[in-house]
Amino acid sequence: MYGAIIGDMVGAPYEFDRGKKTKDFPLFIGESQFTDDSVMTAAVAEALLDSAGGSEETVKARLVQSIQRWGRRYPNAGYGAMFSSWLTQSSPKPYGSFGNGSAMRVSPAGWLYKDIETTRTVARWTSEVSHNHPEGVKGAEAVASAVFLARTGADKGTIRQYIIDEFAYDLSRTCDEIRPAYSHDETCQKTVPEAVTAFLEGNGFEDVIRTAVSLGGDCDTLTCISGSIAEAFYGVPQNLIGECRARLSDDLKEIVDRFWNHVR
Repeated sequence: MYGAIIGDMVGAPYEFDRGKKTKDFPLFIGESQFTDDSVMTAAVAEALLDSAGGSEETVKARLVQSIQRWGRRYPNAGYGAMFSSWLTQSSPKPYGSFGNGSAMRVSPAGWLYKDIETTRTVARWTSEVSHNHPEGVKGAEAVASAVFLARTGADKGTIRQYIIDEFAYDLSRTCDEIRPAYSHDETCQKTVPEAVTAFLEGNGFEDVIRTAVSLGGDCDTLTCISGSIAEAFYGVPQNLIGECRARLSDDLKEIVDRFWNHVR
C-alpha cells in the first residue's frame, strides 16, 4: 500500500497538468498530501481483509460499506461528481463508469491471493460495485495483475506481455513519446497504459515515481498506480515510508499497518 499512497502524495501537487513534465523536482513538498486515491485504497484494503474467503455477494457488500464509510469520513479528498453522489446514496448502484477510480484503489487485491485468477476475480468485484463499465473493470484487473506478477517474481518483460495479451493495452510508446501531448484524462483507457509504461521504464522505486509524475495529466492517480506496481517489484525505501507516514492520518496508518502485518 505504501507504493500507491506515496505515488498519490507525490503526484498530488502536479495534478491537472500543474507540473513541468520533468523528473527533476522535490519529491515531497508542503502540498504532498494524500487524496481520494489513498483513502479509497485503504477502504478496499479494509474490505478485502474483513471479507476474506467470502462469496462475491459478501465481498461486494463489504466493499460498498467500507468505501462509503471512508469516503464520507473524508468527503473533500477529491472525488469525481458521480462518485461523490454514489458515496451518499443509501443503496448505491454501479453507474457504468470507466473512470480511473477503479484502477487507483485496486492494488490491495494484488497482494492478498495465491493465484492470478483469484486476484483478477476479486479485482473485478472491487470495480463492479461502482465502475462496472468493461473498461473500468479491465483497468482494475490489469493493475491488480501487474501487482500480483511483480510481487511473485515476474520480470518486466513478462509483466508487459501479460498486460498486452490479456488486456490489449497499447504499451508500444515510450514515456518520451507519451509525455509531450499527454494531458489530464480521468479514464482507465488513458491512465492505466501510461502508468504501466512508467513502471516498466523506471529504474527503481523512486525513479518510477518521478517518471510517472513527469508524464503529467491526472498524475496523482497515474503515479498511485505506477507506485503500487513498483512497490511490489522493488519494495519501498525506508526514508520514503517515513515521509509517507508523517503525512498520513492516524486512522489511515492503522489500515496500512494492519494490511502490512497481514501480507509480510
